[in-house]
Order: sequence, then structure tokens, then C-alpha cells
Amino acid sequence: MKVSVFKHTLQSGWSTPELPSMDSPNTLIIVFGAPEYRDHPDALIELNSTFPQSIKIGCSTAGEIFGETIQDRSLSVSVLQFEYSEIRLASSSITRESSYKAGQSIASTLERDDLKSIFILSDGLNVNGSELVNGMDESLSRPHLISGGLAGDGDRFNNTWTWRGGEVKTGEVIAVGFYGDSLEFMHGSYGGWSAFGPERLVTRSKENVLFKLDNHPALELYKQYLGEEAKHLPASGLLFPLAIRSERGIGEQIVRTILAIDEEQKSITFAGTIPEGSYAQLMSANFEQLIEGASQAVNQMPTPSNISYQGILLGVSCVGRRLLLGERAEEELESVLESLPDSTNFSGFYSYGEISPNVSGVNCSLKNQTMTLTYINENPCIPS
Repeated sequence: MKVSVFKHTLQSGWSTPELPSMDSPNTLIIVFGAPEYRDHPDALIELNSTFPQSIKIGCSTAGEIFGETIQDRSLSVSVLQFEYSEIRLASSSITRESSYKAGQSIASTLERDDLKSIFILSDGLNVNGSELVNGMDESLSRPHLISGGLAGDGDRFNNTWTWRGGEVKTGEVIAVGFYGDSLEFMHGSYGGWSAFGPERLVTRSKENVLFKLDNHPALELYKQYLGEEAKHLPASGLLFPLAIRSERGIGEQIVRTILAIDEEQKSITFAGTIPEGSYAQLMSANFEQLIEGASQAVNQMPTPSNISYQGILLGVSCVGRRLLLGERAEEELESVLESLPDSTNFSGFYSYGEISPNVSGVNCSLKNQTMTLTYINENPCIPS
């Protein structure tokens, strides 16, 4: 496997004197781009013309990861050329209501006996992320490593896009399936947030829209906790995600991030499902917790010492983490890379939701407010 990682900025153009000659049917181009590239697509058009045979995917972001740096108004580009393995593309239109069916469609297109993993990017606003993943998980004949994330739009929450085959689109989910015995994948995901305040019963919700907590309008309660920050919703809600679990005080909490608010309905739309009858609790974090969480994501990978320059490490972190860390946000990237080889290829983006296997490695789920890592490599020896 050959890997080339480079960037483009609207101010300075390409970081490399010429784009690599790696076009082939088994070449994958992954682009994480600033929202502005929808209106200034020249660099995307150039990538499309330079790599006509390659599979091309990408999405808009809330910040582009390029090594130890966070970029804005840029493209972070990874070119992966596989020698012994095969890749396939799948896509589906998506809405919040059709997210489960979109997941089913992606799974049915990519399912094959030698399928090893799926990397997925989705519109970040017109989606129920947990239903998307459930549709994939429940349609595949056996568990697979599914990772990726939901597109971002900075802290604006106005418009997100995905990029497939040279076209910029909204309302679409795209995925790549990886096939063959030579492939090596590792994953890790960790948050670092702490719950505070009382657990409240979800007394009215519909899929990923929360209407009432303890029979009180959810948006009003949220505003009480946020105080002065409430006027900056939904962006300020990223600093106070919601943790949910099925029984009060018992079991693992799943974190959910705000996507939108409805002042008339007094409701909050989240990136994933908020089941009626579950228990919800606000969360917060400090700098040290989030930076340590990024380090823990590396430690969750089975053998991080095996990461080499031959592979690619893809990072998907939540926009809420970036907003809270502020000028210190790059420290979480440094925390990821500090125990890895200096030559590690690291690319990624800040998202509206992260998709990753659970800690057990069985089944996948939508994460929020985590640093999620996926390592992809190809064994240099042809399998027997």
C-alpha cells in the first residue's frame, strides 16, 4: 500500500509541487474540507481530473486535521493506493427519517464474504446517526468494523456536504468497503467528559428529537443550565452534551450532541436517538480530561506499536471538543501522536458525530464528543 498525504488552502494552494501519480481503480482519495470549498470547488475539480479512475470520497468539516495541526479553509487529502486489496463505493440519499433505510442500503451494496471494514461519511445535519449505524449493523450478516463520521459546518449548523466521484452534495451518505486478507485495521475511541446534575427521565421524544425531560420542555431546562450561553444555542450546547442510559444510575452512558433547536416546539434535535424512558444527564469537561481522552483512544487500539509509515491514521473528533479546547485544541492531536512513530500519516476532521466500534470490537455505534481513530494498512506480503 502506498500513501500520500497533503493539503490545499484557499490562500496558498497545494502543499505539494505536483499531485502524486497514484491513480488506479484500487486507489482511494479521502478529502476532509472546509465548508467554503462548496463555493470554491477548483481544488476538488482538479483532484477529480487527476484521479479519474480512483474512488473519491470526502465531507465538509468543523476543522481539518493535518498531522499535528488543525486547519480551516483547507482540504486535508489522503491518497491510498492498495496493492493486494479491493475497494468498493456505496452511496444513498439520507434524511433523519430515512437514516435506518440508508444504512441498510449501504450494507447491502457492500456486503461480501471477504468484506473487512467500512469507512463512512454522512451529511451531518439531515441524519439520525445512530439509526444509520443500526441499519448497517443489523443488515450485515456478521459484525464488521465500521468507522467514520458526520460532516460538519464549523459552529454554524447551516449546511454540510459530502463529496463523491467529484460531486459535492447535501443529503447523502457515502461509504467505502475494504476487501481482502492483506488488510489490517485498528480502532480506538474515547471521550473524557464527566456527567453532572440530576438524571432526568426522557418523558417525550421521537427518534433523535427530545421534547420533554421530567415532563418539562427540554429546551427550557437546557437553557436554565446554560445561563448566558443559552443565547448562543445550538453552538453553545456542544460544550454541554447529553449523556443517556436505559436505567437510572446503572449501565454505560452514551453521549449525544446537539444539532439543532426548535424554539416553537421547545425541542432539541441530537445527532443520535434519544429513547423515551431513558435517563438523561448533562456533561462537561476540562482541558486535561479531553487531552487525556485523546491519548486513551490510542491506548484502546490493540497494537499501536505496529503503526508504521506505510499506513494511514484517520482521526474524527467532535466539534464540541475543539470549541472547549479553543487555542489548545492541537494538544489533543499531539496527545494522539506522541506515542506513535514520527512518520505516522495522520489526517482527519472535526465532526458532528463519530462512528466507531464499541470497546468490545463487536457492533458499532454513533459516538459524540469523542476522539475516534481508525488505522488502515496493507500487509506487504501477498497472503498465501
